Amino acid sequence: MEQLKHECGVAMIRLLKPLEYYKVRYGSYTYALDRLYLLMEKQHNRGQEAAGIGVVKLNTPPGHDYVYRERALGTGAIDEIFATVGRKLPPMLNELPPSEVDAFAPFIGQVYMGHLRYSTTGRSGMEYTHPFLRRNNWRSRALMLCGNFNMTNVGKIYDSIVATGQHPRLYSDTVLLLEQIGNALDKENHRLYREYRDSLRDPMLARKIEAEIDLGNVLESAAPIWDGGYTICGVTGSGSSFALRDPHGIRPAFYYCDDEVAVLASERPVIQTVFNVSIDKVKELQPGCAMLIGQAGNVEIRRILPEGINQRCSFERVYFSRGSDADIYRERKKLGANIVPELCRMIDDRFDTTVFSFIPNTAEVAFMGMMDALTHRLDSNRKAEISRLAAENRLTDEALDEILRRKIRNEKIAIKDIKLRTFIAEGTSRNDLATHVYDTTYGCINSGDDTLVVIDDSIVRGTTLRQSILRILDRLRPKRIIVVSSSPQVRYPDYYGIDMPHLDELAAFRAMISLLETRGLEHVIDEVYEEALRNIELPDEQQVNVVKKLYGLLSDEEVSQRMAQMLTPPEIKASVDILFQSLDGLHDAVPTCPGDWYFSGNYPTPGGIRMVNLAFVDYYRRCRANLK
Repeated sequence: MEQLKHECGVAMIRLLKPLEYYKVRYGSYTYALDRLYLLMEKQHNRGQEAAGIGVVKLNTPPGHDYVYRERALGTGAIDEIFATVGRKLPPMLNELPPSEVDAFAPFIGQVYMGHLRYSTTGRSGMEYTHPFLRRNNWRSRALMLCGNFNMTNVGKIYDSIVATGQHPRLYSDTVLLLEQIGNALDKENHRLYREYRDSLRDPMLARKIEAEIDLGNVLESAAPIWDGGYTICGVTGSGSSFALRDPHGIRPAFYYCDDEVAVLASERPVIQTVFNVSIDKVKELQPGCAMLIGQAGNVEIRRILPEGINQRCSFERVYFSRGSDADIYRERKKLGANIVPELCRMIDDRFDTTVFSFIPNTAEVAFMGMMDALTHRLDSNRKAEISRLAAENRLTDEALDEILRRKIRNEKIAIKDIKLRTFIAEGTSRNDLATHVYDTTYGCINSGDDTLVVIDDSIVRGTTLRQSILRILDRLRPKRIIVVSSSPQVRYPDYYGIDMPHLDELAAFRAMISLLETRGLEHVIDEVYEEALRNIELPDEQQVNVVKKLYGLLSDEEVSQRMAQMLTPPEIKASVDILFQSLDGLHDAVPTCPGDWYFSGNYPTPGGIRMVNLAFVDYYRRCRANLK
């Protein structure tokens, strides 16, 4: 119901054959550029604040640029970038000889990088837009970097860089990583220089260094200090490239290689679609491993960091990744199915007076799974009643017909027809406009009698639910509205790349605090604040998530009920309930991705625990200190 800003998306392509090969086989020198556009467009959901691309050419003579970069801001950034690149390409590009294209044509090279950005730190603008570029006259020292990541220990990384004598120009994790990796890259250059300086002279010495740069060494030097979730991609000016995934697998990464290309992206189905390959050909980059591609095009998967406990992000599967992935499609259907037993208890199996639907479209797959499970439940109920009537010798033709006529009532209740520009209005006027974002389907609800069940993939802030969705559904005059979330209560912010920065923005947290206040437990909130202050002074390995203590005083059902009360506008006539997926139901549906810190508070790294304690301190000082 409410769009979350996601963690960004990445795409990389390395051509493994000469440019002429792609012109002959695929009809254009822009083969890789076209596929980079498709990889980015099909991951557009992952970042609509900004985008950027970079291209490295291997055969450019001195005096001409060998690294090209283009970036743009806004939801139309991808189209703007590729339109700009198109204007910069030589006229009649495909009529030019391969040697001229290889040497001089801008944005036609061997290594391609793309990035889609959502800010997770509140910082926006071109200076924060990937890829970042560290220029150098020695191609093996130039570095271009982009990533899907957020580091929780930026201060520690910053201190380590400053301790070397560097002077970072921005306090941003991307800039700091660029300089930190760049420093390690310089050291790798020096290592090779010392090894070959007695046997080679420039420019052959420089060419030898370019050919033998080992980015695995660079990452092994830089990465151990990082705390966060990440898929980080980089390429040197000499064409060596890497993609490294965090040790817990928090952020996703998939790759595909054949004799023509090596490709990496944040999502598996986009590679399948763009390169027309089967699912078994696209591999997951394992946690702590890097995809390393040398200047000559040799591809290696190497372990850089020890693999940690599996914390692949479950919210990625519930909400963010494309539902066209085969596994994610099955998982989302199972999420919808797993909610059915509790839902049937809530409606007392009254299928005759209940209408089922979904909102928004991202919840449709979970809705399908819910409908399958409801149908199975109805069939079981039918069978049980038929057996009972038969045992009692009361199974008449009329009774059998009545049982067989029963069905699950599902309708397309809401249709998002247009996107209203509610930002031009203020206050109650804005709220009124928000109620018209969806058109409702009239005539499918029996006014005053039916229960309306709508499933959503998640409820985070609850703003859209309160300002528009419940008002929209109430127009149909149901007796009762049940909002079903296919994910559990989102109780904690993410610190690994998703924009949920403040605890008090989360509807579950606000409901929990409200209940504690109602029950006269404000002193416990004060105690947890003091405990949080003590915790943030401790070393990382001793951090404890103190906010869990507050949730532990209440049941999940109590928090859900208070959320329903808080999110229901006063004018709503229908009674409103909210049903959340259980943690067990989530893990059953998504067994390979157990990372559930949004819901459980079990952060996968010490930095995440420190950040949530800091978030509680921030909340207390902003929202509660003036109450004392």
